[in-house]
Amino acid sequence: MDGIDGRVPLNARDITTGQANRVWSVGGPTPYILKHYGDPSRAANEAAALRLMATHHAPAPQLLAASSGSSTPPWTAQTALHAKPVPVDRLLADLAEPLAAIHRIPGTHFGRLVSARQYRRWTDYLHNRLHTYATAAPALRATVRLLHQEVEAGENTIQPVLLHHDLQPGHLLREPVGSRLLIDWELAIFGDLRSDLARLAVRLDLDDPTPVLALASQPDPTTESRLHLYWHIHLVADAALSTDGAVRERAAKRLLSWR
Repeated sequence: MDGIDGRVPLNARDITTGQANRVWSVGGPTPYILKHYGDPSRAANEAAALRLMATHHAPAPQLLAASSGSSTPPWTAQTALHAKPVPVDRLLADLAEPLAAIHRIPGTHFGRLVSARQYRRWTDYLHNRLHTYATAAPALRATVRLLHQEVEAGENTIQPVLLHHDLQPGHLLREPVGSRLLIDWELAIFGDLRSDLARLAVRLDLDDPTPVLALASQPDPTTESRLHLYWHIHLVADAALSTDGAVRERAAKRLLSWR
């Protein structure tokens, strides 16, 4: 879009809430949201996800512009939304429709959309992630070994679909007209939709992930067991990689009670 070059305009308002990125709301004839990323691969992945969803008319912001590979810092500009976060007590009910639309978008492989290794099988992606977590946190190796075994014993005929993979309160917005939109797509992957539900259960700090089964569009006999497997994998991810000490400790305690 003309006039957007990734630099922060004088009229920009800082609305940063996380640790990894800086975010501004920019006014003007065409208001937009400007994001600067600490990781260029996340910037490229979010831009790819937004482009893909635009072709499917999916419930997400529109990508207005994005940095080239050489830009520092990497950035995206997205449509400004006149919307508010859905309250936590309404999250599962309001998430069902937009999430079903996202999960209807087919993938071409497993893993991140761009700027990362791509996998032919979902199990290959999971094994790689578990290896990463065990390398980062050797104390979790016994738990990771059990999860490797569960992954290998599971089904291997899963077809990849688009996953948000960072579902949590604050990432689902409700517009005044009633539409629901999902934001923050930098961690999007192609994978098993039940992994999205398990990630949400972790972000909601649930003692058991089964309440999110209400979002499963086509449950089958393996849905609950796979949900629990992915829930444990996401807990391991938090225990190994989270930059928040409280998050790491909470995840480790849940894993200890499971073992």
